[in-house]
Amino acid sequence: MGKIGIGVIGIGRMGRVYAGHAAHQIENAALVALADINAAALADYAARTGAKPYADYHDLLADPGVDAVLIVTPTSTHREVVIAAAEAGKAIFVEKPTALTMAATDDMLAAVSKAGALFQVGFVRRFDRAYAAAREKIDAGLIGDPVVVRSIGRDPFRTSLEYANPEVSGGLIVDMGIHDFDVIRWMMGDEIERVYTESASLVYPELLTVNDVDNAMINVRFARGGLGNVEVSRTAGYGYDIRATVIGSKATLEIGYLQETPVVLLSKEGGVSHDVVPHFPERFGPAYTAQITAFVECLRTGQPPKVTAADARAALQAAIAATVSQHEGRVVYTSEV
Repeated sequence: MGKIGIGVIGIGRMGRVYAGHAAHQIENAALVALADINAAALADYAARTGAKPYADYHDLLADPGVDAVLIVTPTSTHREVVIAAAEAGKAIFVEKPTALTMAATDDMLAAVSKAGALFQVGFVRRFDRAYAAAREKIDAGLIGDPVVVRSIGRDPFRTSLEYANPEVSGGLIVDMGIHDFDVIRWMMGDEIERVYTESASLVYPELLTVNDVDNAMINVRFARGGLGNVEVSRTAGYGYDIRATVIGSKATLEIGYLQETPVVLLSKEGGVSHDVVPHFPERFGPAYTAQITAFVECLRTGQPPKVTAADARAALQAAIAATVSQHEGRVVYTSEV
């Protein structure tokens, strides 16, 4: 089988990240097409990559040279784009979250199932070396039974108010926290039964004008009785801080790192200091490459993706339940949403 022809739909910030990986870092794939409604951005990036530009993603889907699509459009558009891609017979990678509602997600998954299409969702932490190694240690029984898990996701600054609007992105918990809900399900090997959320917007009160917040903490109980906590924040001015802790019956795992460069300054005046991971491209660059490589290899070999449709649905269900808890101030069972 020759190289897999990749088309990227949506070339905003994340779309350019994925397009760059497809164009330059995936051995068995080639970036052949791009689609975006922003004509200037489309023309610029197509010129830089040599990919064919399409103003309408339906035209990209009709291109016989496109074997698979990476869908990186706003979350509110995922349903229509995924369904169209499935009907066009393309393999599909879609950035998280799948959609803003469970109904839209179920419509997508039904279309994917009917078409028999390869379908993978962008939970990049599963392809990070640290998270993958932690899961291997759990599988090997080195920590005993996982009983408590905590996942932290802190951004160094807030996003735009336009993007923060839950009608566009799902809001802080759905947009950011969904990574953490996927991580804690994966590490615990169990389903989330109920959640309770506390939230605030004390650093960026303007987020309240679009019905969002800058910090949230969600307590979790799993079906088999395990406990979890998810922290999501847009106020970590010191850098990009993504970590997790898994406490087992015999040992504990600490996952992730904060220091970017292995240099520490020790001085009388300043004490001990070091730099911090600046943002997601530096922290997860290799994982993004590994994620798309895995997607391409699944298409080449016929193997199922590591991240299943059920994984994507369960993480979204937990995130939506936590958002309901945020607004209603009560414990919410995932079975309610």
